[in-house]
Amino acid sequence: MQHKCEDHHMHKINTAEKLALFSDHWNPRIVGELNGQHVKLVKFQGEFVWHKHDHEDELFYVLKGSFRMEFRDRTVVLSENEFLIVPRGVEHRPVADEEVCVMLFEPASTLNTGDAASNELTRTVLEKL
Repeated sequence: MQHKCEDHHMHKINTAEKLALFSDHWNPRIVGELNGQHVKLVKFQGEFVWHKHDHEDELFYVLKGSFRMEFRDRTVVLSENEFLIVPRGVEHRPVADEEVCVMLFEPASTLNTGDAASNELTRTVLEKL
C-alpha cells in the first residue's frame, strides 16, 4: 500500500533546477499536473506566432526576466513575479527581447500554437521533467 508521502505529486519542485535542464526556446516542458491542467516551464526569446485558443484560458507567470504579451489592440509588459491570464478566444503573441523564463498553467489539451497553422514552433508532444 502506497503512503501519501510517497506519492509523486507530493514532491516539491524547484523551478530553477528544472529550468537548468534545458536551453531551447518555445518548447514547454511539463513539470506538474493537477485537475486536468499542466504546469509547464518554458524559455522564450524573440517573437512567437499570433494565435488563440478557442477552448482554453492560459496563465503566464514570469519567473525570470520580462516579456511583452501583444494583443491586437494593446500590449502588456510582464516582469518577474507577475502573471497574466489570457482568456480563451483572445488572439495573442508573446515577444521577448531577451530570454525570459515562464511558468504556464493551462489545460492538458492546450496546443502551444493554438489555432495557428502547424509550424516549426508547434509542439504536439511535450517532455516531462
